[in-house]
Amino acid sequence: MSIGGAAEAKKQLLRVMGFWDVLLFNIATVLGPRWIAAAAHNGTSSISLWVLAAALFFLPSTLIIAELSTRFPHEGGLYVWSKEAFGEFHGFVAGWTYWIYTFFYFPGLLMASAAMAAYLGGSRGAYLADNRAFLMVLSFALLAAAVILNIVGLNIGKWLQNAGGVGTYLPLLMLMGLAAYFWLKRGPVTHFTWHNMLPAWNWGTVNFWPQIAFAFTGLELCSAMSEEVRDPHRTFPRAIFGSGAMIAAAYIAGTFAVLAILPAQTVDPKSGVFQALTAGSTTFGIAFFGILAAFLVLFGNAGGVGSTVAGISRVPFIVGIDRYLPRAFGKIHPKWRTPWVSILVQAIISGIILLLIQVNETANNAYQIFVDAGTILYFIPFLYMYGAAIKLAYRGDRESNPDAALIPGGRSGVWIAGALGMAVVIFGIVLSFIPPAEEANKWMFEAKLVIGTAGGVLLGLILYYRGTHAKSRDAALAATK
Repeated sequence: MSIGGAAEAKKQLLRVMGFWDVLLFNIATVLGPRWIAAAAHNGTSSISLWVLAAALFFLPSTLIIAELSTRFPHEGGLYVWSKEAFGEFHGFVAGWTYWIYTFFYFPGLLMASAAMAAYLGGSRGAYLADNRAFLMVLSFALLAAAVILNIVGLNIGKWLQNAGGVGTYLPLLMLMGLAAYFWLKRGPVTHFTWHNMLPAWNWGTVNFWPQIAFAFTGLELCSAMSEEVRDPHRTFPRAIFGSGAMIAAAYIAGTFAVLAILPAQTVDPKSGVFQALTAGSTTFGIAFFGILAAFLVLFGNAGGVGSTVAGISRVPFIVGIDRYLPRAFGKIHPKWRTPWVSILVQAIISGIILLLIQVNETANNAYQIFVDAGTILYFIPFLYMYGAAIKLAYRGDRESNPDAALIPGGRSGVWIAGALGMAVVIFGIVLSFIPPAEEANKWMFEAKLVIGTAGGVLLGLILYYRGTHAKSRDAALAATK
Protein backbone atom coordinates (compact mmCIF):
# COMPACT_ATOMS: atom_id res chain seq x y z
CA MET A 1 0.00 0.00 0.00
CA SER A 2 1.39 3.42 -0.92
CA ILE A 3 2.02 6.19 1.61
CA GLY A 4 -0.97 8.04 0.21
CA GLY A 5 -3.09 4.91 0.45
CA ALA A 6 -2.01 4.34 4.05
CA ALA A 7 -2.86 7.91 4.99
CA GLU A 8 -6.22 7.61 3.27
CA ALA A 9 -7.02 4.38 5.16
CA LYS A 10 -6.26 6.02 8.54
CA LYS A 11 -8.25 9.13 7.66
CA GLN A 12 -11.37 6.98 7.57
CA LEU A 13 -11.03 6.28 11.31
CA LEU A 14 -13.31 8.32 13.56
CA ARG A 15 -12.19 10.13 16.74
CA VAL A 16 -14.96 8.96 19.05
CA MET A 17 -13.21 8.31 22.40
CA GLY A 18 -13.04 10.95 25.12
CA PHE A 19 -11.57 10.97 28.65
CA TRP A 20 -14.20 8.79 30.32
CA ASP A 21 -14.18 6.37 27.39
CA VAL A 22 -10.40 5.90 27.73
CA LEU A 23 -10.50 5.65 31.54
CA LEU A 24 -13.23 3.00 31.49
CA PHE A 25 -11.52 1.27 28.55
CA ASN A 26 -8.36 0.99 30.69
CA ILE A 27 -10.28 -0.42 33.65
CA ALA A 28 -12.09 -2.95 31.45
CA THR A 29 -8.80 -3.96 29.81
CA VAL A 30 -6.50 -4.13 32.82
CA LEU A 31 -8.55 -4.84 35.93
CA GLY A 32 -9.52 -8.50 36.08
CA PRO A 33 -11.42 -10.21 38.93
CA ARG A 34 -9.70 -13.43 37.83
CA TRP A 35 -6.32 -11.98 38.87
CA ILE A 36 -7.72 -11.22 42.31
CA ALA A 37 -9.00 -14.80 42.46
CA ALA A 38 -5.59 -16.16 41.44
CA ALA A 39 -3.88 -13.94 44.02
CA ALA A 40 -6.23 -15.07 46.79
CA HIS A 41 -5.68 -18.72 45.78
CA ASN A 42 -1.95 -18.10 46.15
CA GLY A 43 -2.48 -16.91 49.73
CA THR A 44 -1.69 -13.92 51.91
CA SER A 45 1.79 -13.46 50.40
CA SER A 46 0.04 -12.08 47.31
CA ILE A 47 -0.68 -8.85 49.21
CA SER A 48 2.98 -7.86 49.26
CA LEU A 49 3.42 -9.05 45.67
CA TRP A 50 0.68 -6.64 44.57
CA VAL A 51 2.42 -3.77 46.37
CA LEU A 52 5.83 -4.67 44.92
CA ALA A 53 4.43 -5.08 41.40
CA ALA A 54 2.61 -1.75 41.65
CA ALA A 55 5.75 0.08 42.78
CA LEU A 56 8.39 -1.67 40.65
CA PHE A 57 6.39 -2.44 37.51
CA PHE A 58 3.02 -0.71 37.23
CA LEU A 59 4.18 2.80 38.16
CA PRO A 60 7.23 2.77 35.84
CA SER A 61 5.11 1.30 33.04
CA THR A 62 2.44 3.96 33.56
CA LEU A 63 5.02 6.74 33.30
CA ILE A 64 6.53 5.25 30.13
CA ILE A 65 3.15 4.70 28.45
CA ALA A 66 2.05 8.26 29.25
CA GLU A 67 5.23 9.67 27.70
CA LEU A 68 5.27 7.55 24.56
CA SER A 69 1.53 7.88 23.89
CA THR A 70 1.78 11.69 24.04
CA ARG A 71 5.06 11.95 22.10
CA PHE A 72 3.86 9.55 19.38
CA PRO A 73 0.02 9.56 19.35
CA HIS A 74 -0.22 7.38 16.25
CA GLU A 75 -2.46 4.43 15.41
CA GLY A 76 -0.61 1.22 16.25
CA GLY A 77 0.81 2.31 19.60
CA LEU A 78 3.54 -0.03 20.79
CA TYR A 79 4.28 -1.22 17.24
CA VAL A 80 4.92 2.38 16.12
CA TRP A 81 7.07 3.17 19.18
CA SER A 82 9.26 0.10 18.58
CA LYS A 83 9.58 0.92 14.88
CA GLU A 84 10.54 4.52 15.67
CA ALA A 85 13.29 3.35 18.01
CA PHE A 86 14.66 0.17 16.40
CA GLY A 87 13.48 0.03 12.79
CA GLU A 88 11.07 -2.02 10.69
CA PHE A 89 12.17 -5.54 11.69
CA HIS A 90 12.05 -5.00 15.45
CA GLY A 91 8.85 -3.03 15.10
CA PHE A 92 7.30 -6.02 13.37
CA VAL A 93 8.50 -8.48 16.03
CA ALA A 94 7.03 -6.26 18.75
CA GLY A 95 3.75 -5.83 16.89
CA TRP A 96 3.47 -9.49 15.91
CA THR A 97 4.04 -10.92 19.39
CA TYR A 98 1.76 -8.25 20.82
CA TRP A 99 -0.99 -9.39 18.48
CA ILE A 100 -0.61 -13.16 18.71
CA TYR A 101 -0.55 -13.17 22.50
CA THR A 102 -4.28 -12.55 22.22
CA PHE A 103 -4.71 -15.93 20.55
CA PHE A 104 -3.80 -17.40 23.95
CA TYR A 105 -5.08 -14.56 26.11
CA PHE A 106 -8.61 -14.54 24.71
CA PRO A 107 -9.31 -18.22 25.48
CA GLY A 108 -8.08 -17.72 29.05
CA LEU A 109 -10.12 -14.56 29.48
CA LEU A 110 -13.19 -16.17 27.93
CA MET A 111 -12.95 -19.28 30.11
CA ALA A 112 -12.57 -17.17 33.26
CA SER A 113 -15.47 -14.96 32.21
CA ALA A 114 -17.71 -17.95 31.58
CA ALA A 115 -16.72 -19.49 34.93
CA MET A 116 -17.68 -16.28 36.74
CA ALA A 117 -21.01 -16.17 34.89
CA ALA A 118 -21.88 -19.53 36.46
CA TYR A 119 -22.56 -17.63 39.68
CA LEU A 120 -25.54 -15.93 38.10
CA GLY A 121 -27.38 -18.96 39.43
CA GLY A 122 -26.05 -18.40 42.94
CA SER A 123 -24.63 -21.32 44.88
CA ARG A 124 -26.81 -23.75 42.88
CA GLY A 125 -25.08 -22.80 39.64
CA ALA A 126 -21.53 -22.74 41.01
CA TYR A 127 -20.77 -26.26 39.74
CA LEU A 128 -20.98 -24.94 36.17
CA ALA A 129 -17.68 -23.09 36.75
CA ASP A 130 -15.95 -26.42 36.10
CA ASN A 131 -18.32 -27.70 33.41
CA ARG A 132 -16.38 -27.72 30.13
CA ALA A 133 -19.43 -27.65 27.85
CA PHE A 134 -20.87 -24.63 29.68
CA LEU A 135 -17.52 -22.83 29.57
CA MET A 136 -17.09 -23.43 25.84
CA VAL A 137 -20.60 -22.33 24.80
CA LEU A 138 -20.54 -19.14 26.83
CA SER A 139 -16.94 -18.36 25.80
CA PHE A 140 -17.90 -18.40 22.12
CA ALA A 141 -21.01 -16.32 22.81
CA LEU A 142 -18.94 -13.61 24.56
CA LEU A 143 -16.37 -13.60 21.76
CA ALA A 144 -19.07 -13.30 19.09
CA ALA A 145 -20.74 -10.36 20.88
CA ALA A 146 -17.46 -8.47 21.23
CA VAL A 147 -16.48 -9.06 17.60
CA ILE A 148 -19.84 -8.00 16.16
CA LEU A 149 -20.04 -4.79 18.21
CA ASN A 150 -16.48 -3.77 17.32
CA ILE A 151 -16.96 -4.43 13.61
CA VAL A 152 -20.17 -2.38 13.59
CA GLY A 153 -18.14 0.57 14.86
CA LEU A 154 -16.15 1.94 17.79
CA ASN A 155 -18.86 4.52 18.40
CA ILE A 156 -21.06 1.50 19.24
CA GLY A 157 -18.38 -0.83 20.58
CA LYS A 158 -17.09 1.76 23.05
CA TRP A 159 -20.32 1.45 25.05
CA LEU A 160 -19.51 -2.22 25.62
CA GLN A 161 -16.10 -1.14 26.92
CA ASN A 162 -17.66 1.56 29.09
CA ALA A 163 -20.16 -0.91 30.53
CA GLY A 164 -17.23 -3.26 31.02
CA GLY A 165 -15.32 -0.72 33.09
CA VAL A 166 -18.32 -0.05 35.35
CA GLY A 167 -19.28 -3.73 35.44
CA THR A 168 -15.76 -4.66 36.52
CA TYR A 169 -15.23 -2.06 39.23
CA LEU A 170 -18.65 -1.96 40.87
CA PRO A 171 -18.77 -5.68 41.83
CA LEU A 172 -15.32 -5.33 43.43
CA LEU A 173 -16.62 -2.44 45.52
CA MET A 174 -19.55 -4.68 46.48
CA LEU A 175 -17.11 -7.43 47.46
CA MET A 176 -15.09 -5.03 49.61
CA GLY A 177 -18.24 -3.84 51.39
CA LEU A 178 -19.44 -7.39 51.98
CA ALA A 179 -16.00 -8.47 53.26
CA ALA A 180 -15.87 -5.52 55.66
CA TYR A 181 -19.29 -6.48 57.05
CA PHE A 182 -18.22 -10.14 57.27
CA TRP A 183 -15.04 -9.09 59.11
CA LEU A 184 -16.98 -7.00 61.65
CA LYS A 185 -19.67 -9.62 62.30
CA ARG A 186 -17.71 -12.88 62.19
CA GLY A 187 -14.06 -12.03 61.85
CA PRO A 188 -11.91 -12.95 58.82
CA VAL A 189 -11.47 -16.64 58.01
CA THR A 190 -7.83 -15.89 57.10
CA HIS A 191 -5.37 -14.72 59.73
CA PHE A 192 -3.41 -11.75 58.36
CA THR A 193 0.03 -10.95 59.81
CA TRP A 194 2.96 -8.90 58.54
CA HIS A 195 4.95 -12.12 58.31
CA ASN A 196 2.48 -14.19 56.25
CA MET A 197 1.90 -11.27 53.86
CA LEU A 198 5.58 -11.21 52.87
CA PRO A 199 6.51 -12.89 49.54
CA ALA A 200 6.84 -16.68 49.85
CA TRP A 201 9.54 -18.34 47.76
CA ASN A 202 8.61 -21.93 46.93
CA TRP A 203 8.34 -23.88 43.71
CA GLY A 204 4.67 -24.56 44.34
CA THR A 205 3.72 -20.91 43.90
CA VAL A 206 6.55 -19.43 41.83
CA ASN A 207 4.62 -19.96 38.56
CA PHE A 208 2.04 -17.52 39.88
CA TRP A 209 4.43 -14.59 40.29
CA PRO A 210 4.47 -13.49 36.62
CA GLN A 211 0.69 -13.35 36.71
CA ILE A 212 0.89 -10.53 39.26
CA ALA A 213 2.89 -8.44 36.80
CA PHE A 214 0.72 -9.55 33.87
CA ALA A 215 -2.38 -8.42 35.77
CA PHE A 216 -1.05 -4.85 35.68
CA THR A 217 -0.57 -4.78 31.90
CA GLY A 218 -2.95 -3.31 29.35
CA LEU A 219 -2.73 0.45 29.90
CA GLU A 220 -0.78 0.68 26.64
CA LEU A 221 -3.58 -0.92 24.62
CA CYS A 222 -5.70 2.18 24.07
CA SER A 223 -2.62 3.90 22.60
CA ALA A 224 -3.00 1.55 19.63
CA MET A 225 -6.17 3.56 18.88
CA SER A 226 -4.56 7.00 19.26
CA GLU A 227 -6.03 8.37 16.04
CA GLU A 228 -9.52 7.46 17.31
CA VAL A 229 -9.09 9.40 20.59
CA ARG A 230 -10.10 13.04 20.92
CA ASP A 231 -7.26 15.35 22.04
CA PRO A 232 -4.89 12.44 22.87
CA HIS A 233 -2.21 14.71 24.41
CA ARG A 234 -4.60 15.71 27.20
CA THR A 235 -6.80 12.62 27.34
CA PHE A 236 -4.13 9.94 27.68
CA PRO A 237 -2.19 11.21 30.74
CA ARG A 238 -5.32 11.98 32.76
CA ALA A 239 -7.00 8.66 31.90
CA ILE A 240 -3.82 6.59 32.36
CA PHE A 241 -2.91 7.95 35.79
CA GLY A 242 -6.51 8.01 37.02
CA SER A 243 -7.31 4.46 35.99
CA GLY A 244 -3.89 3.26 37.21
CA ALA A 245 -4.54 4.42 40.78
CA MET A 246 -8.02 2.86 40.78
CA ILE A 247 -6.71 -0.46 39.44
CA ALA A 248 -3.86 -0.83 41.95
CA ALA A 249 -6.19 -0.09 44.87
CA ALA A 250 -8.78 -2.60 43.63
CA TYR A 251 -6.25 -5.45 43.29
CA ILE A 252 -4.88 -5.04 46.80
CA ALA A 253 -8.20 -4.43 48.57
CA GLY A 254 -9.96 -7.12 46.50
CA THR A 255 -7.45 -9.79 47.53
CA PHE A 256 -7.90 -8.86 51.19
CA ALA A 257 -11.67 -9.12 50.71
CA VAL A 258 -11.66 -12.61 49.16
CA LEU A 259 -9.32 -13.97 51.83
CA ALA A 260 -11.47 -12.44 54.57
CA ILE A 261 -14.39 -14.62 53.41
CA LEU A 262 -12.66 -17.77 52.06
CA PRO A 263 -9.49 -19.70 52.99
CA ALA A 264 -6.89 -19.59 50.22
CA GLN A 265 -6.92 -23.33 49.47
CA THR A 266 -10.64 -23.27 48.60
CA VAL A 267 -10.50 -20.27 46.24
CA ASP A 268 -11.07 -21.10 42.57
CA PRO A 269 -8.26 -19.34 40.62
CA LYS A 270 -10.69 -18.39 37.82
CA SER A 271 -13.88 -17.37 39.63
CA GLY A 272 -12.85 -16.92 43.25
CA VAL A 273 -14.20 -13.37 43.50
CA PHE A 274 -17.73 -14.56 42.85
CA GLN A 275 -17.20 -17.66 44.91
CA ALA A 276 -16.48 -15.27 47.80
CA LEU A 277 -19.43 -13.02 46.96
CA THR A 278 -21.74 -16.04 46.83
CA ALA A 279 -20.40 -17.50 50.09
CA GLY A 280 -20.61 -14.18 51.93
CA SER A 281 -24.05 -13.22 50.68
CA THR A 282 -25.42 -16.70 51.41
CA THR A 283 -24.03 -16.50 54.96
CA PHE A 284 -26.05 -13.36 55.63
CA GLY A 285 -29.14 -14.49 53.74
CA ILE A 286 -28.76 -11.95 50.91
CA ALA A 287 -28.09 -14.32 48.02
CA PHE A 288 -29.39 -11.73 45.54
CA PHE A 289 -26.33 -9.59 46.39
CA GLY A 290 -23.92 -12.16 44.93
CA ILE A 291 -26.18 -12.80 41.94
CA LEU A 292 -26.34 -9.06 41.20
CA ALA A 293 -22.53 -8.82 41.32
CA ALA A 294 -22.20 -11.80 38.98
CA PHE A 295 -24.68 -10.19 36.59
CA LEU A 296 -22.65 -6.96 36.58
CA VAL A 297 -19.38 -8.74 36.02
CA LEU A 298 -20.81 -10.52 33.00
CA PHE A 299 -20.87 -7.06 31.39
CA GLY A 300 -17.45 -6.36 32.84
CA ASN A 301 -15.92 -9.41 31.24
CA ALA A 302 -17.69 -8.79 27.94
CA GLY A 303 -16.23 -5.27 28.05
CA GLY A 304 -12.77 -6.68 28.75
CA VAL A 305 -13.02 -8.92 25.71
CA GLY A 306 -14.44 -6.05 23.66
CA SER A 307 -11.69 -3.58 24.63
CA THR A 308 -8.96 -6.10 23.83
CA VAL A 309 -10.57 -6.93 20.48
CA ALA A 310 -10.85 -3.22 19.68
CA GLY A 311 -7.33 -2.22 20.72
CA ILE A 312 -5.26 -5.12 19.57
CA SER A 313 -6.89 -5.32 16.13
CA ARG A 314 -5.39 -1.92 15.30
CA VAL A 315 -1.86 -3.38 15.40
CA PRO A 316 -2.24 -5.89 12.51
CA PHE A 317 -4.27 -3.19 10.74
CA ILE A 318 -1.24 -0.86 10.73
CA VAL A 319 1.17 -3.74 10.01
CA GLY A 320 -1.07 -4.63 7.06
CA ILE A 321 -0.84 -1.06 5.82
CA ASP A 322 2.96 -1.39 6.08
CA ARG A 323 2.61 -4.59 3.96
CA TYR A 324 4.35 -6.95 6.43
CA LEU A 325 1.03 -8.73 6.78
CA PRO A 326 -1.27 -9.41 3.80
CA ARG A 327 -2.80 -6.26 2.32
CA ALA A 328 -6.30 -7.29 3.47
CA PHE A 329 -5.38 -6.53 7.11
CA GLY A 330 -5.09 -2.85 6.20
CA LYS A 331 -8.64 -2.59 4.89
CA ILE A 332 -11.33 -0.45 6.50
CA HIS A 333 -14.96 -1.55 6.36
CA PRO A 334 -16.68 0.76 3.82
CA LYS A 335 -19.74 1.33 6.03
CA TRP A 336 -18.55 1.04 9.63
CA ARG A 337 -14.95 2.32 9.20
CA THR A 338 -13.34 -0.38 11.32
CA PRO A 339 -10.45 -2.79 10.56
CA TRP A 340 -12.88 -5.67 10.18
CA VAL A 341 -10.51 -8.18 8.57
CA SER A 342 -8.07 -7.89 11.47
CA ILE A 343 -10.87 -8.33 13.99
CA LEU A 344 -12.30 -11.40 12.28
CA VAL A 345 -8.94 -13.17 11.82
CA GLN A 346 -8.08 -12.58 15.45
CA ALA A 347 -11.42 -14.03 16.64
CA ILE A 348 -11.28 -17.08 14.36
CA ILE A 349 -7.75 -18.08 15.43
CA SER A 350 -8.57 -17.57 19.12
CA GLY A 351 -11.65 -19.77 18.70
CA ILE A 352 -9.61 -22.53 17.08
CA ILE A 353 -7.03 -22.46 19.88
CA LEU A 354 -9.81 -22.49 22.46
CA LEU A 355 -10.97 -25.77 20.95
CA LEU A 356 -7.54 -27.36 20.43
CA ILE A 357 -6.14 -26.61 23.87
CA GLN A 358 -8.94 -28.63 25.48
CA VAL A 359 -7.37 -31.91 24.33
CA ASN A 360 -6.34 -33.91 27.39
CA GLU A 361 -6.50 -30.90 29.66
CA THR A 362 -8.65 -30.19 32.69
CA ALA A 363 -10.31 -26.79 32.74
CA ASN A 364 -7.79 -25.37 35.24
CA ASN A 365 -4.73 -26.75 33.44
CA ALA A 366 -5.96 -25.52 30.05
CA TYR A 367 -6.52 -22.12 31.63
CA GLN A 368 -2.96 -22.14 33.05
CA ILE A 369 -1.43 -22.89 29.64
CA PHE A 370 -3.38 -19.97 28.17
CA VAL A 371 -2.12 -17.65 30.89
CA ASP A 372 1.54 -18.71 30.66
CA ALA A 373 1.74 -18.65 26.85
CA GLY A 374 0.01 -15.27 26.78
CA THR A 375 2.36 -13.91 29.45
CA ILE A 376 5.51 -14.95 27.57
CA LEU A 377 4.40 -13.60 24.20
CA TYR A 378 2.99 -10.40 25.68
CA PHE A 379 6.14 -9.59 27.63
CA ILE A 380 8.34 -9.67 24.50
CA PRO A 381 6.89 -6.40 23.11
CA PHE A 382 7.13 -4.91 26.59
CA LEU A 383 10.90 -5.34 26.41
CA TYR A 384 10.77 -3.36 23.18
CA MET A 385 8.59 -0.70 24.79
CA TYR A 386 10.99 -0.10 27.67
CA GLY A 387 13.96 -0.11 25.32
CA ALA A 388 12.16 2.30 22.98
CA ALA A 389 11.48 4.73 25.82
CA ILE A 390 15.20 4.77 26.71
CA LYS A 391 16.44 5.13 23.13
CA LEU A 392 13.87 7.74 22.13
CA ALA A 393 14.75 9.79 25.23
CA TYR A 394 17.92 10.79 23.37
CA ARG A 395 16.04 12.30 20.43
CA GLY A 396 16.22 16.06 20.29
CA ASP A 397 12.47 16.52 20.00
CA ARG A 398 11.76 15.12 23.47
CA GLU A 399 12.30 18.25 25.55
CA SER A 400 10.90 20.55 22.90
CA ASN A 401 7.53 18.78 22.70
CA PRO A 402 5.09 20.91 24.74
CA ASP A 403 2.31 18.31 24.53
CA ALA A 404 4.30 15.35 25.90
CA ALA A 405 3.76 14.03 29.46
CA LEU A 406 7.44 13.38 30.16
CA ILE A 407 8.82 11.05 32.82
CA PRO A 408 10.20 13.11 35.75
CA GLY A 409 13.96 13.17 36.22
CA GLY A 410 15.00 13.58 32.62
CA ARG A 411 16.94 10.75 31.00
CA SER A 412 17.89 9.34 34.41
CA GLY A 413 14.19 8.97 35.22
CA VAL A 414 13.61 7.20 31.90
CA TRP A 415 16.50 4.82 32.57
CA ILE A 416 15.20 3.96 36.06
CA ALA A 417 11.64 3.34 34.79
CA GLY A 418 12.85 1.33 31.79
CA ALA A 419 15.32 -0.78 33.79
CA LEU A 420 12.73 -1.63 36.44
CA GLY A 421 10.20 -2.64 33.80
CA MET A 422 12.72 -4.77 31.92
CA ALA A 423 13.88 -6.59 35.06
CA VAL A 424 10.33 -7.52 36.05
CA VAL A 425 9.44 -8.63 32.52
CA ILE A 426 12.55 -10.82 32.07
CA PHE A 427 11.92 -12.39 35.47
CA GLY A 428 8.29 -13.00 34.48
CA ILE A 429 9.21 -14.69 31.19
CA VAL A 430 11.63 -17.08 32.93
CA LEU A 431 9.18 -18.00 35.70
CA SER A 432 6.33 -18.55 33.24
CA PHE A 433 8.11 -21.65 31.95
CA ILE A 434 7.87 -23.30 35.38
CA PRO A 435 4.75 -25.54 35.58
CA PRO A 436 2.38 -25.06 38.54
CA ALA A 437 2.75 -27.52 41.41
CA GLU A 438 -0.60 -29.24 40.73
CA GLU A 439 0.33 -30.04 37.11
CA ALA A 440 0.62 -33.86 36.86
CA ASN A 441 2.39 -34.11 33.49
CA LYS A 442 4.95 -31.34 33.68
CA TRP A 443 6.79 -32.37 30.49
CA MET A 444 3.59 -32.24 28.45
CA PHE A 445 2.76 -28.85 29.95
CA GLU A 446 6.22 -27.56 29.02
CA ALA A 447 6.01 -29.01 25.51
CA LYS A 448 2.69 -27.33 24.76
CA LEU A 449 3.98 -24.06 26.15
CA VAL A 450 7.26 -24.09 24.19
CA ILE A 451 5.68 -25.27 20.92
CA GLY A 452 2.91 -22.69 21.17
CA THR A 453 5.18 -19.71 21.88
CA ALA A 454 8.12 -20.64 19.60
CA GLY A 455 5.81 -21.63 16.77
CA GLY A 456 3.98 -18.34 16.99
CA VAL A 457 7.19 -16.30 16.76
CA LEU A 458 8.52 -18.42 13.86
CA LEU A 459 5.31 -17.93 11.89
CA GLY A 460 5.70 -14.18 12.32
CA LEU A 461 9.25 -14.23 10.95
CA ILE A 462 8.06 -16.14 7.88
CA LEU A 463 5.34 -13.54 7.28
CA TYR A 464 7.81 -10.69 7.77
CA TYR A 465 10.23 -11.95 5.14
CA ARG A 466 7.32 -12.69 2.82
CA GLY A 467 6.17 -9.10 3.28
CA THR A 468 9.68 -7.75 2.74
CA HIS A 469 9.96 -9.68 -0.52
CA ALA A 470 6.53 -8.42 -1.66
CA LYS A 471 7.48 -4.81 -0.92
CA SER A 472 10.76 -5.18 -2.84
CA ARG A 473 8.93 -6.70 -5.79
CA ASP A 474 6.37 -3.89 -5.82
CA ALA A 475 9.13 -1.27 -5.61
CA ALA A 476 10.97 -2.89 -8.53
CA LEU A 477 7.82 -2.96 -10.63
CA ALA A 478 7.11 0.68 -9.83
CA ALA A 479 10.67 1.62 -10.86
CA THR A 480 10.24 0.05 -14.31
CA LYS A 481 7.13 2.05 -15.12
